[in-house]
Amino acid sequence: MNPVRQIGSRLLRTSAFFALGILVTQAQLPGVEHVVIVGCDGMGAVAFTKNDAPVMHRLMREGAWTLHARGVMPTVSSPNWASMIMGAGPEQHGVTSNDWEPDKFDIAPTAVGSGGIFPTIFGVLRDQRPAAQIVCIHDWDGFGRLLEPKAPNVLQHVPGTPATATRAIALFRERRPTFLFIHFDAVDHAGHTFGWKTPQYFQAVNQVDALIGRLLDTIRDTGLQEKTVVLVTGDHGGKGKKHGGNSMAELEIPWIIVGPGVAAGHEIKSFVNTCDTAATVAWIFGLKPPACWIGRPVREALLPDAANSH
Repeated sequence: MNPVRQIGSRLLRTSAFFALGILVTQAQLPGVEHVVIVGCDGMGAVAFTKNDAPVMHRLMREGAWTLHARGVMPTVSSPNWASMIMGAGPEQHGVTSNDWEPDKFDIAPTAVGSGGIFPTIFGVLRDQRPAAQIVCIHDWDGFGRLLEPKAPNVLQHVPGTPATATRAIALFRERRPTFLFIHFDAVDHAGHTFGWKTPQYFQAVNQVDALIGRLLDTIRDTGLQEKTVVLVTGDHGGKGKKHGGNSMAELEIPWIIVGPGVAAGHEIKSFVNTCDTAATVAWIFGLKPPACWIGRPVREALLPDAANSH
């Protein structure tokens, strides 16, 4: 589709949803009780070759995927992580740089949720399912400020990607969380230190890939594989030793989803934006998304019966 027509079509759909006062029809994947998001900082679509990341390639064979999802501008961490969990872009949530703080910003959010900031999927889940077990373990210390601090049962900064994985896996075994968000930072660190697409960068990708494998083994060993949807994605890519610019290498990210009700071995052809991640999680859980969100569920990733359910 012509990019201008594609964007125009998206705006028309969004306008129509706003006119109805909602964003999407509520639905839920039958049998799904848990959603796990693995967010890999700096892991753009440039991280994938035919010879690396065997675990993520297996997830692509078993689930639905695209390597052409897009983050938001600017291609830096805070605006992109915020957009992923807030279901909207910087124009709406106001997180425009890594200098953003809940009480320090240049652009005011268009809406403020119960947590005192633009509503995130963490706060929406907590408000609509008060008994949900919500866990967020993050490698980068800046991630925690982007969500409602009282929404998760556990919100913890654990420095170092292997340690982050170990803590997240232990909490999955212990708490069987309804929603688990894991943030890994090793890939971004390798990009800044050695450069994107260097051997050291791909080594970091494979390190994270192996840790995702450990997580998947844990989900299987706890008997929850048939009740859990796993989504692996990134915030941005990079070019040289930097990101924040206006290149496709920095903007495009992977988006891989697998689990019950998800199409197997399906390459997603429709447009996917990082803000669609929160909307997809809300749809899976049958939550009513805030009217200020502009993201929409990635229905193409779902099996026909699940995608058409109401």
